Amino acid sequence: MSVATAVTVMDCTWPWQGFPIRYQKAGMAGAPLLLIHGFGASSDHWRKNIPELAETNRVYAIDLIGFGKSVKPYPGDPVPYTFETWGQLVVDFCREVIGEPAFLIGNSIGCVVALQAAVMAPDQARGVAMLDCSLRLLHDRKRATLPWYRSAPTPLFQALLGFRPFGQFFFSRLARPKFVRNVLKQAYGREEAVTDELVNILIEPSKDEGAADVFLAFVRYSQGPLAEDLLPQMQCPVLVIWGNADPWEPIELGRAYADYPAVEEFIELDGIGHCPQDEAPELVNPALRDWVAKH
Repeated sequence: MSVATAVTVMDCTWPWQGFPIRYQKAGMAGAPLLLIHGFGASSDHWRKNIPELAETNRVYAIDLIGFGKSVKPYPGDPVPYTFETWGQLVVDFCREVIGEPAFLIGNSIGCVVALQAAVMAPDQARGVAMLDCSLRLLHDRKRATLPWYRSAPTPLFQALLGFRPFGQFFFSRLARPKFVRNVLKQAYGREEAVTDELVNILIEPSKDEGAADVFLAFVRYSQGPLAEDLLPQMQCPVLVIWGNADPWEPIELGRAYADYPAVEEFIELDGIGHCPQDEAPELVNPALRDWVAKH
């Protein structure tokens, strides 16, 4: 349990289909918000948002199965690491833990999870907020539009990662503080936001049993839904927030999401990278609170 300002953030565990899932909660009143992290992250990536948002709302942040402090079962049966799996997890969380429909707020792949959940159970989503949504540029359908010399290397490398000894070795090279720090400095527009605390948040879960297998399964996952498949099916309002210094998900491509009927607003954050909730909480938190208050 940690205390920030006057708000208590509680660390909890919820059994989902027999698997322990970690989540955090704060706030006593107001519409519920569910914060959904991106690839390789956890609910701790929302540590700068939970206490402030909890001043006006009930806030929940979940560690998706396979990430953070949640269990990391071996990929396959009964847990394929797909957006359908994570979407069902979110839907069940809204029903069983929150007890009512929530505003789903995601970062990166967490946006696709939120959209998937809203499509699977429209009655559980009051709205979806997308922060630098994953464009899934390595998806099979997107690679099919590239020249062969640009698309060919990806499936070959994915196949190589499927050879478990190589995949485990590859993961061990990545799961090091220096490497993680350098990757974050590329992804973040504000380099000063890349702190020891942030690096540790991402490194610690990588030491868990099963972490490498989950990582490798997702890196090789080039199927499933794209945001552009799910947005036309939205029955709730959508807010999009995007850092224009995001090197992974170019805002030039992200702006196309503003054209979907469900998208009410597209907010561009100048000089901010891939994780605006962590880089610029002073901009993101008020934007989220104002949007939720409207609904």
